[in-house]
Amino acid sequence: MKKVDIFTDGACSGNPGPGGWGAILRFGNVEKEVSGGEASTTNNRMELMAAIESLSLLKEPCAVDLYSDSKYLVDSVTKGWLMSWEKAGFIRRGKAVPNTDLWKRLLVLIRTHHVDFIWVKGHADNPYNNRCDEMAVKEWKRIKAEG
Repeated sequence: MKKVDIFTDGACSGNPGPGGWGAILRFGNVEKEVSGGEASTTNNRMELMAAIESLSLLKEPCAVDLYSDSKYLVDSVTKGWLMSWEKAGFIRRGKAVPNTDLWKRLLVLIRTHHVDFIWVKGHADNPYNNRCDEMAVKEWKRIKAEG
């Protein structure tokens, strides 16, 4: 399997409000930056979209280290919550799990690739996380300006 590092971040103005996400994929010496956004979304949805969209770009199964400053994303996977939600039909405490549509998309991708989710401190000394944050903020500002 090819080894790929992915760095992701999401941002939102409001919550809900315009939001953006950014990601950097790194394979050997090659880096690719991608970003996107939505007019009405939440920060958590943008964190998930960064992971989903970047993993979707991989053309074959890969071994991936995915770095995120989102405890929501990282803990949901690494602490087994996502698998528990799936087993329970995405119902928790009698209610639908928030963002079920995105969690289902992410499950397909993490079953295609071998993904290790790694939490990094946001807005700190990780240049890749900081660059992803810049891209995410730029996207929500662009969307907000387009009105």
